[in-house]
Amino acid sequence: MTTEILIAGFGGQGVLSLGKILAYAAVLEGREVSWLPSYGPEQRGGTCNVTVVVSDERISSPIVDSFDIVITLNQQSLSKFEPKVKPNGILIYDTYGIVMPPQRTDINIYAMKAAEKARAEGIDKMLNMVVAGAVLSISPLVEKASIEAALQKVLPERYHSLIAENCRALELGVGCV
Repeated sequence: MTTEILIAGFGGQGVLSLGKILAYAAVLEGREVSWLPSYGPEQRGGTCNVTVVVSDERISSPIVDSFDIVITLNQQSLSKFEPKVKPNGILIYDTYGIVMPPQRTDINIYAMKAAEKARAEGIDKMLNMVVAGAVLSISPLVEKASIEAALQKVLPERYHSLIAENCRALELGVGCV
């Protein structure tokens, strides 16, 4: 089975890191993975997205036009990528700052309050892990234990002291949908 995922938002929200963590978790589970980031020179504050393809078979191309799962963290990304969700696919969006909610009726739509939850818990910088918890509660792409193991590999060693806090953020995300 192949799952094509797009995660999009502003730079600084941990979009690329979330994609890398999901990809590495899938690698730890012995799956085939493609991770393709896209961001402008603005980085923090500019728009960015990442495509992650997770498969039980070899992946022929990292280039994807439509997605099984789209996760958006801002209005700009929601507006741009809602049309890219495959029919019967999944759109997960954070409600913070959304003025025009999704309109499609041929997809499964889930609203999450990840930014609100992260802010309330004082862990704004771990928004991406709250999002990961919410996503895993909707679609179990990988095991939670694999995400936790991936943090050891993906986070630079200077941030390993924050792994326990990231795991807590992952747990908090489950209740955000």
